[in-house]
Amino acid sequence: MMNQSSDRKTDEPIRQQTNAADDKGYNNYKEPVSTSFDEGGYGHNISHSETSNNAIAQRGQSTMMSNAKRRSLITYNHITYFLYVVSYFTAGLLWIVPIVMNYAKRHDADGSWLATHFDWQIKTFWYSIVWFVIGVIIITFALGGFGVSMLADSGNIAIGSVLLAGFGLLIMIFTFIWHLYRIVRGWIALTDGRPVP
Repeated sequence: MMNQSSDRKTDEPIRQQTNAADDKGYNNYKEPVSTSFDEGGYGHNISHSETSNNAIAQRGQSTMMSNAKRRSLITYNHITYFLYVVSYFTAGLLWIVPIVMNYAKRHDADGSWLATHFDWQIKTFWYSIVWFVIGVIIITFALGGFGVSMLADSGNIAIGSVLLAGFGLLIMIFTFIWHLYRIVRGWIALTDGRPVP
């Protein structure tokens, strides 16, 4: 009993001080204020809640802009995939248009899943070109050998030339199928909103 009454007596002065501080307004929270300067050099007091509200609003605007940018890049990728497919009906003459488009917008997608689609299309283009050129070189070399064999009347050289030309043609056909597969696979992933590996 005595301990409780002595605790009450020691707590009493602290309560009186707290009440006095409340009456004077010391415990009323005052928001920190910072000064910002406009273009004319005039200072304006801005509370931290105002600056945090402004930061939140700006973050919201940048999110909206990034969403709009993302939608734009998705549409852009749909167009490039479409142009790659259309290039099959132009004997590959249209291949140059989507690759230029990919390089033009590639860095706009940095840090997002859309960057994988730009890289996917660029790699598909260059690997296809390299393998297609290898096939053409093999066929050209083989047909050159075939021409020599016709002049030399040698059947063994002719058979070797035809087989080599067939090998070059297989490389070109494989490249054609591989290119089409990559374009279709990438386009499906883009439609599903997924990155490509």
